[in-house]
Amino acid sequence: MGAGHDHGTGEIKHEKPLWIAFGLTAVFLVAEVIGGLVTNSLALLSDAAHMATDVFALAISLFAVRLSRRPPDAKRTYGYARMEAIGAMINGVLLFVVAFYILWEAIGRFREPPEVASTGMLVIAALGLLVNLVSMRLLKAGSGQSLNVKGAYLEVWADMLGSVGVILGAVIIKITGWTVVDPIIAVLIGLWVLPRTWTLLREAGQVLMQGVPQGVDMAALRTALEEVPGVAEIHDLHVWALGSKEPVLTAHLVLGGAVQPDVVREAAADLLATRFHIGHATLQVEAQACDSHGGHA
Repeated sequence: MGAGHDHGTGEIKHEKPLWIAFGLTAVFLVAEVIGGLVTNSLALLSDAAHMATDVFALAISLFAVRLSRRPPDAKRTYGYARMEAIGAMINGVLLFVVAFYILWEAIGRFREPPEVASTGMLVIAALGLLVNLVSMRLLKAGSGQSLNVKGAYLEVWADMLGSVGVILGAVIIKITGWTVVDPIIAVLIGLWVLPRTWTLLREAGQVLMQGVPQGVDMAALRTALEEVPGVAEIHDLHVWALGSKEPVLTAHLVLGGAVQPDVVREAAADLLATRFHIGHATLQVEAQACDSHGGHA
C-alpha cells in the first residue's frame, strides 16, 4: 500500500528564490574575477572561485527543480527525485577541488608575497558580501527542506565568510602593508569550507547508497510495527530516501491469529505516516513468513 506519492514536486516552490540568487551571483562573479586579476589578490580570486561554485550549485539546483516536474515513466518509475542528491554530490566534489587548488596556490605566495591593491580588493569584497547576504536570505527557507537547496545554501554561506575574510585582509594590508595576510585569508577560507563540504558529500552519498534517512530510528520503527495489533513478525524491513526529505519504506508483515489483512495494513500505514512521517510505504501482509530470498518484492 502506498500513500503520499510526491516525488520531489515540493521543490518547485523554491524555484523563484533560486533564480534570483543565480542571477545575482552570476553577474557578480564576472566582476569579482576581473577584480581579483586587476588587484592581484589570491584571497579575492579564492572568493571568486567559491562564487563560481555557487553559480554552478544554483544551476544544478534549478536543473533538479525542473526535472522534478517530470512524472515517473517506464524507465524511471520514481521520477527524478534523486537529482538533488546527484547535484549535491557534484557540488561537493567541485568545492573540494577548488579548496585544494587555493591551498596549493597559497603555498607559493607564502614564499613570495606579491603586491596587492588593497583598496580595489576591499570594494569588490564588500559588494560580494552584499550579494552573498541577499542570496543567503533567499535560500535559507529551502535549505532546511531540500538537500539540493542545502548544497547551494552552504556554498553561498562559505562564500559569504570568504567575503568577510577578504574584507578583513584588505583592511589589514591597507593599514600595515603585510601582503602575506592575503594567502593566509585564502587558506583559512579553504580550511573552513573543507569539513562542511565533507558533510554535504556524506549526506548525498547516504541518499545515493539508499541508506537510512537522517532522523529515522530503525529499532524504534521496527518495535512500533511489531506492536500493531495483528502483527506477529516483521521481516524484509527497508527504509531509504528518494531525496533528502522523502523517506520510503517496504516491509513484510506476518499476521498472527484471525485478523483482517487490510485492517492490519491500514493500521501499520497510519502509524508510519503519523509517528515516523513516512508517507510512501509498501507493506506486504503474509499468513506465514515467506522465504525472503525467494523473490518476494
